Amino acid sequence: QVQLAESGGGLVQPGGSLTLSCAASGSIFTVHDMGWYRKAPFKQREQIASITHTGVSNYAESVKGRFSISRNDANNTLYLRMNSLQPEDTAVYYCTFDLIPYGAGEFNYWGQGIQVTVSS
Repeated sequence: QVQLAESGGGLVQPGGSLTLSCAASGSIFTVHDMGWYRKAPFKQREQIASITHTGVSNYAESVKGRFSISRNDANNTLYLRMNSLQPEDTAVYYCTFDLIPYGAGEFNYWGQGIQVTVSS
């Protein structure tokens, strides 16, 4: 059974930085596209960054120039480096993988979410 686990969240002051990680475990044949979403209180869920299996990345305007997405296919891990954090970045962050487990078809998997709070 495939599972995604996020780490690296927490409380940070405005202007600070955090790096989120998302590691996939289980019987994985291959991973295709990956991405990060976030859900802030009273707001809709927002896709903020994505990266294809060839390494092409895209960002939401709200994070462009401040956040950087990367991946390590050797250990099926996704990263999100977040710089210049602001209170409006406060949200629960979710990772998502499009992957193929051994013996099954492609499916979209989600992590459980991790809290990021930006406050002084």
